[in-house]
Amino acid sequence: MSDGDSAADEVKYEGTHVGMVTHYYDKISVAVVQADEAIKAGDTIKIYDKEGNVVVEQEVASMQVDGKDLEEAAAGTEFGLKVEGAVKDGYTVYRQ
Repeated sequence: MSDGDSAADEVKYEGTHVGMVTHYYDKISVAVVQADEAIKAGDTIKIYDKEGNVVVEQEVASMQVDGKDLEEAAAGTEFGLKVEGAVKDGYTVYRQ
């Protein structure tokens, strides 16, 4: 049933869902992302808030696991991603 307020159902995410933000370190602008699909340096991503708004659009420049640089994060990997804007837990990451 719908009361006509289906704005959330109308959100259009662009690209392929690759993961979700699980934590954000604001002082160093790093998001911890749980990868559901592989992602690699050089990919262009968009990070959407819970309402479906793009909060960050950028090229993946820096990814790390345990302080070691990654060129690619496989599905199932939790990694740190340097981001160009503030994000929050639960935001979704899409590869363009």
